[in-house]
Amino acid sequence: QVQLVESGGRLVHPGGSLRLSCAASGFTSTYYAIGWFRQAPGKEREGVACISSTDRTTYYPDSVKGRFTISRDSAKNTVYLQMSNLEPGDTGVYSCAFNPRYYCSDYDFSYDYWGQGTQVTVSS
Repeated sequence: QVQLVESGGRLVHPGGSLRLSCAASGFTSTYYAIGWFRQAPGKEREGVACISSTDRTTYYPDSVKGRFTISRDSAKNTVYLQMSNLEPGDTGVYSCAFNPRYYCSDYDFSYDYWGQGTQVTVSS
């Protein structure tokens, strides 16, 4: 059973930076993809970024391109989401998800396993 544990979410001022972590365990697949999603209050969940086990990265909303960076530490089985120049519109619960079929997607139904999420609040 794949388990995902997110951490790093907190309150941050606009313009600030934050790094989220997603620690994955319980998988044996050599090829997989891990995505970050976020859900703001009253809105649908949206894909933010994804990285494959071969370090191919994809970013989805135009609003995060150039501000967010996804990376992976294979030795630690951990995926990071570095977020900079944060805006109030980035507020939401950020969750990571595991796709054992080795492709990135911004559709949440593509992912089989999910973490519990971590809250990011951008506010002055």
